[in-house]
Amino acid sequence: MSEKLQKVLARAGHGSRREMEAWIAAGRVSIDGEIAKLGDRIEADAKVRIDGRAVSLKSADDVICRVLAYHKPEGEICSRKDPEGRPTVFDRLPRTRDSRWVAVGRLDINTSGLLLFTSDGELANRLMHPSNEVEREYAVRTFGEVPEAALQRLRSGVMLEDGPAQFDHIKAAGGEGINQWWHVTLREGRNREVRRLWESQEVQVSRLIRVRYGMIELPKSLPRGGWVELPLEQVNYLRQLAGMDPETRSMLGADKHSVARNKVRSAKVRRAVRKHKTAAGKPKPTRQRS
Repeated sequence: MSEKLQKVLARAGHGSRREMEAWIAAGRVSIDGEIAKLGDRIEADAKVRIDGRAVSLKSADDVICRVLAYHKPEGEICSRKDPEGRPTVFDRLPRTRDSRWVAVGRLDINTSGLLLFTSDGELANRLMHPSNEVEREYAVRTFGEVPEAALQRLRSGVMLEDGPAQFDHIKAAGGEGINQWWHVTLREGRNREVRRLWESQEVQVSRLIRVRYGMIELPKSLPRGGWVELPLEQVNYLRQLAGMDPETRSMLGADKHSVARNKVRSAKVRRAVRKHKTAAGKPKPTRQRS
């Protein structure tokens, strides 16, 4: 059965449907040698190119939805490539065949913690849509005194430059002296929203770590710069949040071959993390095969 071109490209991880529609409108996509048009549908055997480069496409039945939990360190950016040569969150992810990893949202360069990646571009696009309102939890270290009145304003709502915002919950989490830790939750993913909320009360944020996305928590044993593939149960939790049908297959399993593969992956993660810690200056990108 034919499918809309932008849907197939988004599923393959080339971008959101809206981005693919813009590429098609700009004449960057061709089907069987002809420039594609908005509204075009394609069959499974169509030859599709983006900017003249052939792209591999699969039907929905052929694609296994995979999700990685990545422990982003500070200093990495959430772009595939950086003109300044800074390390990116994609540098140490495992290679995939006939697809690519798509980040579910972003964390700024000075924020660390949980970042999800999926091989299903449609899943990423739906999870990032503002209508989903997935709860996110952050551990925040502030510098200086935080008056109770400021906390009340952050709970009830303040006006930022891009509209009203607030924390759903704020909980004190200890600290020493003028360095205090808090756990905060919110259901939006606006740019630097957590930092900007605290800054609206003239409170300085010295550390910011995302520790939870929905019910997916940052694994305590996962080192900075490490990744782990989520089991089918958690993948389908995310698909349910996005209003998508459940996945029935997984790259993980309990058979001895899967166990061996997982041990190899764990060793690769440890090597990647060691390189990250010991590299002098700019970390060298390392890639692993999965």
